Amino acid sequence: MMIQLENLFEQYTGEKVADSVELPSSGSNRRYFRIKSDHQTLIGAKGTCKEENIAFWTIAGHFFKQGLPVPKVLFHSEDFIYYLQQDLGDDTLYKAVQSGRDLGNYSESEVQLLCKTVSKLPAFQFEGAKGLDFSVCYPQPEFDKRMIFFDLNYFKYCFLKATGLEFSEIQLDDDFRTMANVLMSSMSDNFLYRDFQARNVMLVHGEPYFIDFQGGRKGPIYYDIASFAWQAKANYSEENRQRIIDAYLDALEAYQKVDRKEFMETLRHFVLFRTLQVLGAYGFRGYFEKKPHFLASVPFAIDNIRKLLKEPFPEYPYLSGLLTELTSLRQFSEMNEQQKLEVRIYSFAYKKGIPNDTSGNGGGYVFDCRALENPGKYEHFRHFTGLDPEVIKFIEDDGGVFKFLDNVYDLSDAHVQRYIERKFTHLMFAFGCTGGQHRSVYCAERLAEHISKKFDVKVLVYHREIEVEKEM
Repeated sequence: MMIQLENLFEQYTGEKVADSVELPSSGSNRRYFRIKSDHQTLIGAKGTCKEENIAFWTIAGHFFKQGLPVPKVLFHSEDFIYYLQQDLGDDTLYKAVQSGRDLGNYSESEVQLLCKTVSKLPAFQFEGAKGLDFSVCYPQPEFDKRMIFFDLNYFKYCFLKATGLEFSEIQLDDDFRTMANVLMSSMSDNFLYRDFQARNVMLVHGEPYFIDFQGGRKGPIYYDIASFAWQAKANYSEENRQRIIDAYLDALEAYQKVDRKEFMETLRHFVLFRTLQVLGAYGFRGYFEKKPHFLASVPFAIDNIRKLLKEPFPEYPYLSGLLTELTSLRQFSEMNEQQKLEVRIYSFAYKKGIPNDTSGNGGGYVFDCRALENPGKYEHFRHFTGLDPEVIKFIEDDGGVFKFLDNVYDLSDAHVQRYIERKFTHLMFAFGCTGGQHRSVYCAERLAEHISKKFDVKVLVYHREIEVEKEM
C-alpha cells in the first residue's frame, strides 16, 4: 500500500518521498497517510470501495470550485483506489472542544467555535447542491424511504432486539411507516452531509474545514443539524444546544425564510430518527462486533431519547411507549446515573429544620432567603407560592433577589463544574425562608433552571413545605 501511495506522490509532485506516516483510523475501511518530501506534505488515502472514492473525489472537487472550505483533491490512481489530497493538519474540532465535552460545561470560546462551524452548514446544503451530479453519491443519490427503513431496522435488529425487550414488530412497523412519511414530507433538493460531526471538521488557523462527506446525498436540511446538535457524547447543555441551533438558523436565513417554531417542530422528528440510527450503529459495533467502547456511548443516546420524550410524539404511539420502557431498563438507567452528577435543590422553612442530605455525602450549600422582601406578610399572597406568577412578580419587582441569585450562581457554577471534574455523583443546594412557601421556592426554581441550562447534569427539585417534587 505504501509503495503505491509513494509512487503516486512522486508521480504528482516530481519529488522523492522523505517520510510516510499512517494516521489514526476513524473506524472506516479507508486508511490515511501523511507523505512528505523535502518541500511539501500531502495526505494519501486508500479506500477499498472504488464507488465511494469516486463519490468523495467528485463531491470534493465540486465543493472546492464552489468556494467551500474542503481539502483540495489532487491526484488519483487509474483504478481510483488511491488518491492524494491537501493536508489540512491535525487539529480537529473534536479535539478543540474536548474539555467542554468531558466536563459537560463548554467555555465561551468553545461555544463560539461550535457556532462558527455550524454556521457553515447552510452553504454546503445550498451552494454545495448547485450543479452537483448527485448520481455519483454513494451508496445512493438521495434520501428516501428505503434509506429510512434501513436505518430504523438497523435500530430494531442491532439494538432493540439485543436488549431483550419484548415488542410487537407489526405495531412498531406501523409507526416506522408513519415516521418515514413525516420525514419525507421535508424532502428537498439540498445536500445532506450525512456524517456532520465534530470529528469531521478540521481547524486551519482557527477556521473550520470539512472532510468525510462521501456518504452525502440529496436530502432535507434537518438531518445534519440534528446529527450535530444532538451528537450522543457531545454533552451540550440545553442553553448551548440552542445557541448552536440559533447560529445555524441565522446562517440559513441567507438562503430561505425561516419560521423558527415550525423548524423546531420538524427538527425533533429528525432528532428522534437520527438517535435511533445511532443506537443501531452502537448496537452493531458493540453487541455484534464486540467493540465495548461503542457501548459506552449508549447512555448518552438513551438520555437524548429520555429528554425528547418529555414532549410527546403522538404520531408514534407504540414507538413512544416502547422507548419509554427502553429508557427505564435497569442497564441503561444505571449506566446513565453513573455518568452524571445529580444536583438536588430544596426549598424549606427554617422552623421545620434544614433538609437532610439523603445521598449520604453530607455537603452542599444552604442559602438564607429571609433578607429578601417577604410576600407572606401580605394577606393577598398567603394562598400563593413561589411557583405562581403573582408571587414571582412581587419578588422580582423588589429587585433585591437578582443580586442575591447572581452570587448564588457564581458559587454554584464553580462548585458544579468542580464536582463534574472530580467525578462526584451528588451535590445539594437548599433555600430557606420563614414558611418555605414563597421566597425559598422562587429561588430554588431559578437555580434549578440555571444549572439545568448550563450543565449536563441531573437536576431534582424538592419544595418540601408545599410538597412538590420534580426533575428539570
